[in-house]
Amino acid sequence: MTIMQKTYWLILTLGNATTFFLWQQHPDDLTLSLFIFTLLYSAIGFFDIFFSKRNLNRLYPVVAYIRYFLESFRVEIQQYFIANDTEEKPFNREQRSLVYQRSKSVRDTIAFGTQRDLLEENYLSLWHSLAPCEVKEEYKRTLIGGPDCKQPYSASRLNISAMSFGSLSKNAIEALNLGAHKGSFYHNTGEGGLSPYHLKHGGDIVWQIGSGLFSCRTQDGNFDREVFRTKSALPQVKMIEIKLSQGAKPGHGGVLPKAKITDEIARIRLVDQDKDCISPAAHPKCKTPKELLNFVAELRELSQGKPVGFKLCLGNPAEFLAICKAMLELDIYPDFITVDGAEGGTGAAPVEFSNRLGMTCLESVYLIHNALIGVGIRDRISIIASGKTASAFDLLAKLAIGADAVNAARTMMMALGCIQSRSCNTNECPTGIATQDPARAKAIDVESKSERVKNFHKNTLHAFYELLGSMGLDDPDKLLPQMVKRRTPYGLLMSVGSLIKPLRKGEILEDRPLGNWSIWWQQASSEHFYVYDETILKPQELVRDNT
Repeated sequence: MTIMQKTYWLILTLGNATTFFLWQQHPDDLTLSLFIFTLLYSAIGFFDIFFSKRNLNRLYPVVAYIRYFLESFRVEIQQYFIANDTEEKPFNREQRSLVYQRSKSVRDTIAFGTQRDLLEENYLSLWHSLAPCEVKEEYKRTLIGGPDCKQPYSASRLNISAMSFGSLSKNAIEALNLGAHKGSFYHNTGEGGLSPYHLKHGGDIVWQIGSGLFSCRTQDGNFDREVFRTKSALPQVKMIEIKLSQGAKPGHGGVLPKAKITDEIARIRLVDQDKDCISPAAHPKCKTPKELLNFVAELRELSQGKPVGFKLCLGNPAEFLAICKAMLELDIYPDFITVDGAEGGTGAAPVEFSNRLGMTCLESVYLIHNALIGVGIRDRISIIASGKTASAFDLLAKLAIGADAVNAARTMMMALGCIQSRSCNTNECPTGIATQDPARAKAIDVESKSERVKNFHKNTLHAFYELLGSMGLDDPDKLLPQMVKRRTPYGLLMSVGSLIKPLRKGEILEDRPLGNWSIWWQQASSEHFYVYDETILKPQELVRDNT
């Protein structure tokens, strides 16, 4: 027997007898409480030893519940009492504090120097200039829309990434959209559809069309052209984004059980309440690169020429080059490509998918930026980077690597008051943000939280412009990948842009060897996405540079 089993039998026999005797001899509240305690202990322990299905309860009766109690708020204990300011994941205390401070427009400076190890392997940094300057006002926004776009959109450099109503509460969606309206930046709907809460306050909207075709589908799940035409004509809808995959769970669909489909969700998504709501892993309108681009052209026509693009998390680069081949063959080009990193977040995802699939945002943006240059079409397509942006440096790094604008999701939630409890998939969000519980959602005051969203956006961009100016640059478009430095395992600095060979305009189309670029280009086909991954990647430091 374990020591707690022996303790149980001791309390069951001698303990009960002793407390009963004491109560008989001295009948007061204390002795009665002791007797009730030993009786309850005995009853609970008897159930644990003989009936519980848990090993711990059978071996450690009663006291096993202490473990379960402590485990129930382990995350909070770790967050508030154990972890230091720079070691938590996915966002550490320093990053979260920065978001909270900027959203409240309070002091966001630090004292006594950095807590970071500046010689840490892979640490990213910048070189400043002795001639700092101010960023020009005309360069603080970027125009999205290629030659075929009739209604180009002037976008902020920082915007709200895709988060669906259903994942987030209606108050959270309203606060985000009102903040976007106040700060003149856009708000992506997420694949859950275009809800009244996205439209209520007039903030600019990017309508995301996921694999479930929510808000623009027939009851049997097919694309409804007329419904899309009507909704895309709304003045708040500035751009349309086709979702192929997302960073937190690339290659994975979703199911909303019919028991969770309310009348409101059914109306917004245009789904049947009597059936599970299915989001397939593959987009039904984009099964091949050519189908994807034909759908882009169709949506652009139906929306009267608004910018149309697609979102993906990059896997095999050859599969993206298959899309590039289809662009050249069909002469159809998206207005923008949203690149999601594997470090991105979601309400619920399988652990293996979040931990092991996809490229990080910086890797993906760099590859896609160079691929578009290499096939000669980068000037027609804007790149939007998405994935873990908390600070002005995060924003700057993504723009330097090749993006034109950046989307942020989790830090926008933090601006609303998210405390990173990581309970988004339980419907029990302690702040009322990631829940459909009306009682919890009421905790969000739309007006005050929208101010915090606006402030976070404004103050982060202000810090970004100051950081950019400290490098001697007056225009974000002057940033280059090599301006971001990475610490090597040997303690030296290398340019991030040197990790993979950068390309010249149209270079992939030339008949000359380009290492892995040539291999990926030969493997790619405009007729299908899938490319068998047999390319051997070699560390850059082992590749002889003959240039």
